[in-house]
Amino acid sequence: METRYNRRKIKENYCAGQHLKLPDLKKTAKSSGIGNQYLYKENIPPYPRPELHVSHLKHDTDKRGLKGISADEGFRAAFRGSLVWWSLAVTPEEISSAEERLLKEAFPEWTEEQAKGQENSLAKFATSPAFLKTSRFGSYRFTLPLRELLTAYSQQFCDGSAPVLRVFETVLYKQEVVYSVLVHSRSNNQLFHHFPLLRDDPDAVCAYRDGRFIWRPEAMCETHSYELTKNPDQNGFEVNFVYGPPFYVWDNVAVAFHVDDAQVLQLDESQLRESLSFCKGAAPPLAKFQSFEDATELVQELWPGDSSPLKGE
Repeated sequence: METRYNRRKIKENYCAGQHLKLPDLKKTAKSSGIGNQYLYKENIPPYPRPELHVSHLKHDTDKRGLKGISADEGFRAAFRGSLVWWSLAVTPEEISSAEERLLKEAFPEWTEEQAKGQENSLAKFATSPAFLKTSRFGSYRFTLPLRELLTAYSQQFCDGSAPVLRVFETVLYKQEVVYSVLVHSRSNNQLFHHFPLLRDDPDAVCAYRDGRFIWRPEAMCETHSYELTKNPDQNGFEVNFVYGPPFYVWDNVAVAFHVDDAQVLQLDESQLRESLSFCKGAAPPLAKFQSFEDATELVQELWPGDSSPLKGE
């Protein structure tokens, strides 16, 4: 693994062109002499490994970023970079669907009656920051369908052709693992050819299929307050509380849209306003947060023609 510091002066250990599952990430980190009190923990209670089909992306920002997005009517790379960053926005419905797939895979004879006793079991494990409604990057969140973003990117940067999706990086922080996907135009194939194409691999952490990202989380809890056990007699899973729950790493998926210097991934004004919501801050905060009242006032100032109330996450 290589090491760098991001613009917030936070240390990043990373592997380019790979999405390393936890066993391989542990081996790679150890061989690189990287110490990490969370990654190397053993005896983590059993937890589910669902397959999530995610159809929306989210982009969190602060007051300054919101003003820029409003003025540009879209998204540009921050701090003279060339990437606009988004992350997966997983809905409760997508978690429920993933739970149903888990049950059907583990118990082929699973019935609808037995399903009722399993409702919301997966939600008990979806507790890492990747699944929470809070934000670490600011009070404002744009949530948009992946299809809309890819269509806008195709029209503005790809001359109408389909964008190229590639395996970008695995980044290890103190407790967070980020699997990033790069989106770029075919005209930049030569620039990014050394990153593997993102394929619909059934064993991959992240894949793309029919307008959705297929995400198979490696660690979805952060704090492991429950353990999952299989109960063949009941044709289902049992979820039991763990006393003194251990902290572990947690993972998420980030999506980086490549834009040239000073270019903007533009959206309709109505798309921007309708997709905007207010977020409370999560720890550790990486930006300044505002109150809901101040946020409402700012949004009304930036979109004076829209009187709809600001949504709260």
